[in-house]
Amino acid sequence: MRLLLFLAFLVVPILEIWLLIQIGSVIGGPATIALLIADSLLGAWLVRREGRRAWRVLQDAIKSGRMPDRELADGGIILVGGTLLLTPGFFLDVFGFLCLIPFTRPMMRRLGAYFFERRIKKMAASSPYAGLFPPSTGFPGQDAGPYANGDAQTGAPQGGRVVHGEVIREDRDSAS
Repeated sequence: MRLLLFLAFLVVPILEIWLLIQIGSVIGGPATIALLIADSLLGAWLVRREGRRAWRVLQDAIKSGRMPDRELADGGIILVGGTLLLTPGFFLDVFGFLCLIPFTRPMMRRLGAYFFERRIKKMAASSPYAGLFPPSTGFPGQDAGPYANGDAQTGAPQGGRVVHGEVIREDRDSAS
């Protein structure tokens, strides 16, 4: 992961500079700067409009009493898109606009969910507490492990050893 970040911070600025030089050689330097300014103004307007819309939808979801998961994800994606638009250049601006345009945002939301799900599974698997809890079966495509066809009531794995016994509870009043 660190190598990937290092390469991203190395390759993306070089790609941005190369793209600016290429566009500048085709349309000229002043036109390239004017295009960058227009790109920034359009991005700022879009961030403001979509940010307000996302805030309004988030407030409506909270007032109605439902979990605003999609609205929070959209707010985060708008924040990422605005941050990408702050960088000078055209390459990252494309991804920034993909995050801001309402009809491409669901695609970016799915992409982000896929990325975070993979990252969380990797972190959970490497956790020292990974063996304490059985894997859940709540996500489609997730490996349910030995608990998939187990006892629905206890969650015990199918074919596991059952120890019969009796639970004796002591009341706190009688223990005194």
